Amino acid sequence: MHLTDDTILVTGGGSGIGAGLATALHRAGNRVVIAGRRRDALDAVAREHPGMTCYAVDLADPASVRTFAAEVVDRHPDLNVLVNNAGIMPFEDLTDPRTDVIQAVCATNLVGPLLLTAELLPTLRAAPRAAIVNVTSALGFVPMARMPTYCATKAALHSYTQSLRSQLRRTSVRVIEIPPPRVYTRGEPEDADGLGVASFVDEALALMAAHPSDGEIVVAAARHLCDAASRGEYDEVYAAVNPDVERTTP
Repeated sequence: MHLTDDTILVTGGGSGIGAGLATALHRAGNRVVIAGRRRDALDAVAREHPGMTCYAVDLADPASVRTFAAEVVDRHPDLNVLVNNAGIMPFEDLTDPRTDVIQAVCATNLVGPLLLTAELLPTLRAAPRAAIVNVTSALGFVPMARMPTYCATKAALHSYTQSLRSQLRRTSVRVIEIPPPRVYTRGEPEDADGLGVASFVDEALALMAAHPSDGEIVVAAARHLCDAASRGEYDEVYAAVNPDVERTTP
C-alpha cells in the first residue's frame, strides 16, 4: 500500500474511523470508494470530497455482499486496496442474552468482512500491488466484558488476518492489521487511553508510511492492551479494563 495513487474501498465509511480514513486517503491522492448501511451518511461524506464514490451495502447480508462486490469490481476494475472497517459494538448482558444482537454483531464484524474479502480477492491478486487492511480493535487482545461478542469478533478477525497474511505472503497482496484503541468519534477530549478520529488516523497512516513492511500498525495508545500478554501483564490489564468484574481463581 503506497498511500497514494491507489483505488481504495473503505467499509463503514460514513462515520467514525472509516470516514476519517477515507478522508485522509482521499486527500493523499487516492481514488476512494466508501460503503456502509446508511446511505445518507455516506452521501454526506462524499459530498464533502468531490470524486469520492459511495455505495450502500449491508455486510450482514451475504447476498448484498456478493452483489456489492460485483458492482464495485465492474465500476472500479483498478481496485487494489480493501479496508475492512465496518463494525458495530453493542453492550450486552449475557445473563439475559439477545440472540439477534449476537447474530448481528457476528455477521457485521466478522462474517461480512470475510465474505467481502473472498469476493474481492481475485481482483486484488490481479493487481501489481494490493493490500487488505483489517481494522480490528485493541479489545480483541484484552476484552471488555460488557461487549463480549464485539470483542470476540475482533479477536477472530485478528486471527484471520494472521492466517490471511501467511497464505498471501507470496502474492502481490499485503495484509495489514490496525487495532485501534478507544477512539472518540463525537469530539470527546483525548486522554491516555484514547484518541480523537483525526489523531488516530494521522498516527496510523504515519506509521504505515514509516514502516511499509509492517503487518501490524499499532498506535501508541493501543499498545497497553495489544502488548499486555507479551509483557506478562495480561491479568492486570484485564482487571483495569474490567474494574467491575470480580477476579476468580481457577
